Amino acid sequence: METLLNVGEFLAAAAAKVEPAVWCYFEGGAEDEVTLRENVAAFGRWQLRPRMLVDVGEISLETTLLGTAVSMPLGIAPFALQRLLDPEAERATTRAAAAAGALATVPTLTSYRHGELQAAADGPRWLQLYVQLDRAQTLDHLAEAKEAGYGAVVLTVDLPLVGRREQDVRLGFAIPPEIPLHYGTLVDVDPTLTWRDLEWIRAATDLPLVLKGIVTREDAVLAVEHGVDGIWVSNHGGRQLDGVAASIDALPEVVEASDGRTEVYVDGGFRRGTDVVKALALGARAAFVGRPVAAGLALGGEAGVSRVLELLRDEIRLALGLLGCTSPEQVTRTHVQRTSA
Repeated sequence: METLLNVGEFLAAAAAKVEPAVWCYFEGGAEDEVTLRENVAAFGRWQLRPRMLVDVGEISLETTLLGTAVSMPLGIAPFALQRLLDPEAERATTRAAAAAGALATVPTLTSYRHGELQAAADGPRWLQLYVQLDRAQTLDHLAEAKEAGYGAVVLTVDLPLVGRREQDVRLGFAIPPEIPLHYGTLVDVDPTLTWRDLEWIRAATDLPLVLKGIVTREDAVLAVEHGVDGIWVSNHGGRQLDGVAASIDALPEVVEASDGRTEVYVDGGFRRGTDVVKALALGARAAFVGRPVAAGLALGGEAGVSRVLELLRDEIRLALGLLGCTSPEQVTRTHVQRTSA
């Protein structure tokens, strides 16, 4: 892995190593994969505007997410079925995140129970939540997560129905029956969930609530009006509704609509530290990555995830310095501009 110099090379190496009928689940998108490709391509439409003659002798990447101190403005997005890539699965991912001081978002479709993950690593963790048709199961899930020390609930709201992922269909992807899923499945996600149900979730847990899957100003306004603690801009990695905006393009209108009343995060297509800095300039508190971490996990388990986080951390630090900033908080809207293309 030491010969791999960037996230793109990790992704290519993972695609070459992992059985196609498995890697398609992590690599692919919905239908024609337009949004999947746009998530990456859209970063090219935003240019950085560096400032010169700034003292960047000391640079710190440290920041806070909902008051929790983290080592950098980059965390791990939730992605399911990690045991398909490494037997240690979420335990390996959370250990690597904890060692790096980064925040890990644990998926509902985890193959380890939350207590096991807490025992594996004492680092900042958020819980990604799908509300199941069996609401009692979701209540038990929330209670177990609270007991296991999670810092927030990330309610994923862009999956009332599962998108059509044609690579999975074509290659015959199927979840092996021996993989344990303790907290629910995608086929049992409740499609009737509405804004009114946020009150039910609030009553079920006192953990901060983040909504993941917001891509419009209209929903950002509603999120703020309903008192959420964070908004996570995401199109589900291009795996749900094909043809929606790239996450980095949707970010500005969500930030504008939230008007500083809640923290805003973003995922989708991040491959470089400069991508993260562009997100900071557009108003995100932090960015999250999924596929790069999956590639690291596939290639080297915990060590692979650690290496991916290390590469991105070093790129973020370099990008900040060359931009003329010594901390994430110094990055502003003046540091980025949209190209005419």
